[in-house]
Amino acid sequence: MSMLIWARLSRATVRLPQKALLSTAVTRASPNGWETVIGIEVHAQINSKTKLFSDTPTSFNDQVNTKVSVIDAAFPGVQPRLNEHCVELAVKTALALNGTVQSRSTFDRKHYFYPDLPQGYQITQQRARGGTVRISELDGLTTPLEVGIHQLQLEQDTGKSLHDMRPGHTLLDLNRAGIGLMEIVTKPDLRSSFEAGILVKKLQSILRSVGSSKANMEEGSMRCDVNVSVNRPGENFGTRCELKNLNSVRFLCMAIDAEVRRQISVIEQGGIIEAETRGYDVTADKTFKLRGKETAPDYRYMPEPDLPPLFLSSDYITHLASTLPELPDACRVRIMDQYKLSVTDANVVLNEPGSLEFFENVCIGRNPRLVINWTLHELFGQLSSHDIVFQENPVSSEQLGSLIDLVQDGTITGPTGKRVLKLLVEHRSTEMPIEIVKEKGWLRMRDSGALKTTCEEIVRNNPEKAERIRSGNPKMFNWFVGQVMRETKGKADPVELNTALCEALGTKIEDMMKDVRSSGGKSSKKTKKE
Repeated sequence: MSMLIWARLSRATVRLPQKALLSTAVTRASPNGWETVIGIEVHAQINSKTKLFSDTPTSFNDQVNTKVSVIDAAFPGVQPRLNEHCVELAVKTALALNGTVQSRSTFDRKHYFYPDLPQGYQITQQRARGGTVRISELDGLTTPLEVGIHQLQLEQDTGKSLHDMRPGHTLLDLNRAGIGLMEIVTKPDLRSSFEAGILVKKLQSILRSVGSSKANMEEGSMRCDVNVSVNRPGENFGTRCELKNLNSVRFLCMAIDAEVRRQISVIEQGGIIEAETRGYDVTADKTFKLRGKETAPDYRYMPEPDLPPLFLSSDYITHLASTLPELPDACRVRIMDQYKLSVTDANVVLNEPGSLEFFENVCIGRNPRLVINWTLHELFGQLSSHDIVFQENPVSSEQLGSLIDLVQDGTITGPTGKRVLKLLVEHRSTEMPIEIVKEKGWLRMRDSGALKTTCEEIVRNNPEKAERIRSGNPKMFNWFVGQVMRETKGKADPVELNTALCEALGTKIEDMMKDVRSSGGKSSKKTKKE
């Protein structure tokens, strides 16, 4: 069945409040006299072209209910068939997390009723146990921390229930139903929202390095549930509540802090914390009850009769271990050493999907400091201003590398290079930078005589401003720089411009540059080419 019509359920529409614009700062919950205990369940969609138990293509933005098979829709009489590629990626992920892969594992049915789960159960399997994720000073912690992994299991994703598209009805989209998920369950080793946020970012980085998941929370390819409890130091852990449907690291941290405040308030007022599943209201910055917390017996686990046990040989596991790529911690140390990057720059390159390979390609034969400046400051800035994520970056590594070369060899000025980069991003141009430069007539001005004449003319036409500079107001120098740049359409070489302008003003360039710097102003650029 290639397409299903919207399913309709009689139910009042639930309208969530519009998300408020809140601070992006990640906070550390540290209430006096209380200890926070946090564990995280990560659900990461496996990066596979087809679903876990059918040949149906996986879907992100396709038209609703167009990527649904009879298996996904739970038609009677159909049987699942395991996707081997999903198994491979799950095993590689377990190995990257230092887990122990089970040589024999079975599938179970996890029963619960929800409209977007057509079968009435999920097929799940505990593939690996144990493991650790280390987060350190290089990740942003002041004290290193090892977070234990309880288990990694393979399971089906559900469909989507949409409550706000048709009043009085819930609409179902089953495109997502049956997509392979890895559920990664941590031990309760985290003690603040800050640590939780760093852990999630670290897991995203590991999954992307392995290639097992896109791990994009905003797109839904990674979702997090958080178990939170509070207790007095030295006492047993308190009753935990689970926070569901957290779709960004920032909201995850905010939800944890809100739940910690709620639990402490309840206990201090003489109340008892009930085991619950709760949601987070961004606008009110409060958590709210969704339902009582399920336990394992509630799910009525039973063996999956349509799938035999899965056996993985030691040779198979060893082979997959040998094919693991460079993982984030090792990669960060390498690029910091190889390219002399700061921790901050290295983390940005690692955490932005696709940027590491791009950066290293541009670096070939070039100064890494120049490349990181053009990549992180100029390119990232242009992408951000045009609301483009790096994975959709229209500028190729060849284009950016060529642009840097043009600036370095003096073919164009730095400001012109930035104009070219802006055009490349705005128009998603496939032209090489030199072609754009020639079309626009932006080649660097090489006629020093013409530049000298331009500077003299501007100084002569503005005698009062020139006199202010000569009288000890070096900040006015920048005004003249701007006038010359405008007159030359940004084609004047910054070093030559500074020299010619100082000559026109009758001042020594060394004294002028010193005065400009000490006054807090800026010259056109440094006394070296960019």
